[in-house]
Amino acid sequence: MSALWLAVVFWLAAWALNVWLAGSRVSKSGPGRALVPLIFGVTVLVLWEGIVRGLGVEGVILPAPSVIAAKIAVEMPTLWQDFVQTILKGAIPGFLIGAGAAFLTAVAIDRSPFLQRGLLPVGNFVAALPIVGLAPILVMWFGFDWQSKAAVVVVMVFFPMLVNIVAGLQASERMQRDLMATWGASYLQTLVKLRLPAAMPFIFNGLKIASTLALIGAIVAEFFGSPVYGMGFRISTEVGRLGLDMVWATIAVAALAGSAFYGLITLIERGVTFWHPSQRH
Repeated sequence: MSALWLAVVFWLAAWALNVWLAGSRVSKSGPGRALVPLIFGVTVLVLWEGIVRGLGVEGVILPAPSVIAAKIAVEMPTLWQDFVQTILKGAIPGFLIGAGAAFLTAVAIDRSPFLQRGLLPVGNFVAALPIVGLAPILVMWFGFDWQSKAAVVVVMVFFPMLVNIVAGLQASERMQRDLMATWGASYLQTLVKLRLPAAMPFIFNGLKIASTLALIGAIVAEFFGSPVYGMGFRISTEVGRLGLDMVWATIAVAALAGSAFYGLITLIERGVTFWHPSQRH
């Protein structure tokens, strides 16, 4: 029980430190903003370690973070192969294709009231379909390799991106659009110089949502058929033989990859939409 009590004491001390940091000037700087969630994450891991060791929790129920870290170090080649298959071959291509197709479709919808009234309701219906129902169908259509996973990701990414881009293209004010028309600007000039800049916060919001959906879609699709590697394949296989340490190691790698992808999009957003009020803090 000593490990548990040490973890609880550490948690309380870190909590007090975080409360102080959140109200101080340190949290308003760039490194300070990263320090608060970093301390919180470390305290969660320490408390997790203390609970598992202090209460003697079996590894098949919940392995300790130290055990998961050791498994990552030992199985790095396997985890890297799974990462390449799921993220680099499935999630990222599907994300790029889905986002690009959503952008072109949104521009077409913006130009056509018929498509706006007819396609968006259909899109909302398709977006509500459960991925566990679509994934096996797409796997049967596109095969068991990365192409089927990318197809699942395209379906998951397309409609959230479409809704956000369509809303963003309507974000500019009517007076601004009328002024561009008064100056004789074409649709393309108005789109590039006025409407797309105004839509950027919406577009990046869609990209951030899609970044998490892409990872989930690629992993779930691998549950329904994949080569003998991939994150979804690894999770389903290791659960079947009670290799919970490997399952958690795969989950940790997926979480780190998703966080890095999300963070990259956020950094790009700050550079592109520096003028937006949401970035002035």
